[in-house]
Amino acid sequence: MTLKCLLFDFDGLILNTEEPGFEAWLENYRAYGADLPLETYVKCVGSDFNGFDPKSHLESLVDTPVDWQFWDAEREKLALSMIEKLEPLPGILDLIKEAEAAGIPCLVASSSPRSWVGGHLDRLGLTSRFQAIRCLEDVASPKPAPDLFQSAAKAAGVEPRDSLVLEDSLNGLIAATAAGAPCVVVPNRITRHLDFAGASSVLPSLDGIGIDILGEIHRKCARPQDF
Repeated sequence: MTLKCLLFDFDGLILNTEEPGFEAWLENYRAYGADLPLETYVKCVGSDFNGFDPKSHLESLVDTPVDWQFWDAEREKLALSMIEKLEPLPGILDLIKEAEAAGIPCLVASSSPRSWVGGHLDRLGLTSRFQAIRCLEDVASPKPAPDLFQSAAKAAGVEPRDSLVLEDSLNGLIAATAAGAPCVVVPNRITRHLDFAGASSVLPSLDGIGIDILGEIHRKCARPQDF
């Protein structure tokens, strides 16, 4: 198989939005004397809140009503104050540049809304670097359903098996596998404790990872391995 395109997740893969989001939810929980274990929260990472709903969970832990109007605004303000200072994660910019030079298109496939993904890509000056962006509104079901990766591959004019998905979450890996696309997982602090069996490779970072390495992973994608 020849690597014909790269399909990037956004949250936690291009930009480290997962940690600020978790920290904001922790602040919300602590205000009510409750705790949010990371292994519980991670069920919603890479998807929407159908896999795990922090609001319903918090309500089940406390005896008093939760002021969601206040806390929705507070969480957004806290998370954004951290996220708006972030730059792309290590290796992302170099990889995009190398892919462009090699004629390999890059696309984004994210379970987040287009307003969120597009806003941050615009801020980072990256929107034009991607051939297409597929978000929550573009498909019937978010990850772990395969829709986003199937849609992104179609936009690139390739079969999913000829693409390589770059992900940080288990929901993303499940979605890529269901779409028939090889998947490289780059876990972060939020997702690193998960079992990524079935990934084509699990990498500690994309820093120093070029098209040659990804192309070799794509060719070898018969079993999980670390590079």
